[in-house]
Amino acid sequence: MQHPAKSQPSQSGLTPHLRRLALATLTAASLGMPMAWAQGDEYADVNRLVRAGQLGEAMAKADQYLTAKPRDPQMRFLKGVIQTESGKATEAIGTFAKLTEDFPELPEPYNNLAVLYASQSQFDKARAALEMAIRTNPSYATAHENLGDVYAKLASQAYSKALQLDGSNQGVPPKLSLIRNLFAADTRGARTSTSVAAAPAPAAAPVPAAAPAPKPPAAAAAPVAPPPASAPAAPAASGDAQREAEAAVNAWARAWASKNVASYLGSYGPAFTPPGGMSRAAWEAERRSRIEPRSRIGVDVSDLNITVNGDRATARFRQDYTSDTLNVTSRKTLELVKSGGRWLIVRESTGS
Repeated sequence: MQHPAKSQPSQSGLTPHLRRLALATLTAASLGMPMAWAQGDEYADVNRLVRAGQLGEAMAKADQYLTAKPRDPQMRFLKGVIQTESGKATEAIGTFAKLTEDFPELPEPYNNLAVLYASQSQFDKARAALEMAIRTNPSYATAHENLGDVYAKLASQAYSKALQLDGSNQGVPPKLSLIRNLFAADTRGARTSTSVAAAPAPAAAPVPAAAPAPKPPAAAAAPVAPPPASAPAAPAASGDAQREAEAAVNAWARAWASKNVASYLGSYGPAFTPPGGMSRAAWEAERRSRIEPRSRIGVDVSDLNITVNGDRATARFRQDYTSDTLNVTSRKTLELVKSGGRWLIVRESTGS
């Protein structure tokens, strides 16, 4: 992931993973409500407005809904998301804090509180919120990772203070250096795993960091067996296809992050079906409205796994998206088809 949003203070070296928000709407299962009620049109309308960047209208609809149902946890959570994306961190903290009071069994508001506190360098509060998130859901992986980052930051601050109070203590600098190197390695790892941090020239840079990189040794070992020369051709072709599909995914993420809308939309093939029954023209217009106004976008692709079957490929990966005020992590799946020598996206889905 990239640097924190401009509306949030710098986190002074805190590893980027802490800045993710659990921005998806709370599920019916976690809220203990009937599915039909949880998936009402009101939630879908507010979500659609948020995705379209129409935050004022989204807030108006959320407030209108909450006038009739002021305790509704899902809409209140959405309101906190809208406030966060609008750069109203103080109001978002109030919304999520009240949610934790009224619904202490939900871990997501605690996690979001921690992210907002961390963005203000209130790491003790962030730690307490994350510990509560884990207490309510011990298998909440995001909260565990964020808590590790907070502990590392607190340790860095403590070592720095110790060194300031006693500059002759030779045991502190190595510890402080270790944590700083950890943060630096994390940042470098994020930059090599994403196609965003590098300019278009080093497009090949992500290739060594991606899963298909180990393929060349297998191809090199093939000539040891002397059977016909045509035998190794199939694995080599498959490896080439994987690398080409990987390059297509990285180019898609790079175009998105650089706000090159024409290249981004060109990554989708003619057979791509937009979600929600939207027309292709309406979907492209919505994507433009979401991308072009942003002053900063980051798209970090990691844990990329690509399987190829003939002229079709499936890419599964973790996507860390950041913009001016929005930070969200999700699992993404892209289905691609090779057409005219290019791998093009024909289906896109989010989730495990």
